[in-house]
Amino acid sequence: MDTMPPWMADLDAEDMAFIKRFLLASGSMKEVAAQYGVSYPTVRLRLDRLIQKIQLGEQIEQEPYIALIKRFAVDDKLDFDTAKILITEYRKQLSQGASS
Repeated sequence: MDTMPPWMADLDAEDMAFIKRFLLASGSMKEVAAQYGVSYPTVRLRLDRLIQKIQLGEQIEQEPYIALIKRFAVDDKLDFDTAKILITEYRKQLSQGASS
């Protein structure tokens, strides 16, 4: 049996259940919204966050610190403005270190 792709490692059971429903609904967000009993924009937001989570999972090997900050923002543990500041300052530190 193949190992799980790295991007899937960060997905929890709820994420996997959402993906399964989405696939079984042939990608119809309208149908998924009806199944969950929520609005279309709520499903859209959930899908967008899931996409971000997957993208972060793919980036983690390249920039683990930046990926961690972005994950906190996606998971609402850190606001996006603070995340941007932390990432900008981190990149400044890296560029200063490289030029020293």
